[in-house]
Amino acid sequence: MRKPVIGVIPLFDREKDSLWMLPGYFIGIETAGGIPVMLSLNCGEDSERILDFCDGLVFTGGQDVDPTIYGETVDPVCGELCPARDRLEPVLLKKALERKLPALGICRGLQLINACLGGSIWQDLAAQRPNTRNHRMDSPYDRAEHAVSVSGPLAALYGTDKIGVNSCHHQGIKSLAPCLREMAVAEDGLVEAFYHPEQPFLWAVQWHPEFFNPVTGPGVPIFRALVEAAKKCGEGN
Repeated sequence: MRKPVIGVIPLFDREKDSLWMLPGYFIGIETAGGIPVMLSLNCGEDSERILDFCDGLVFTGGQDVDPTIYGETVDPVCGELCPARDRLEPVLLKKALERKLPALGICRGLQLINACLGGSIWQDLAAQRPNTRNHRMDSPYDRAEHAVSVSGPLAALYGTDKIGVNSCHHQGIKSLAPCLREMAVAEDGLVEAFYHPEQPFLWAVQWHPEFFNPVTGPGVPIFRALVEAAKKCGEGN
């Protein structure tokens, strides 16, 4: 059986003016049986050709999402932005949805997908959301910081209604896009995972499965779910 190709949005280092990748993304995909390929941030004009090549996508973590995407101005509490990602990712997401291409959002990826589909984001949880727990844990990040209550496809995946997750973000979902459904909620009520019920596989999580052990850790089932969905997509093409 042909291994599915998973296109992965690169991370961007502004100071070094460089693209880079955390090994956990690639090892997680490879362990699950996929082939990860890091994309260019300048492939928007070639997005159709890129998606012809890919069986799935990962919208990775990284800088904050530009608030103009969800109809707000940039507040001083907002962090560093990445204009190249904010231009590319909405294009890839739109075309992936049209093709029903499997996609997984992680941290920024969750926020980006939610914003593009009509939801909104807290630009800084500590400053804007009263009674929020601390969502920025100290390193190391390969351990659970808090629990989330899970439901829907995520509960079916793990066979439980609660899992431990790491936590390394200062933004979060303010309002969930109308087309999305929550499938994990933190103890303080923050939505930390969702899925799109009308897509074969569009999932997103606020935590970082790539920081856990990518071979034996609790992030493995999520990468496996993406790759299995991508296999089905590849078989249908």
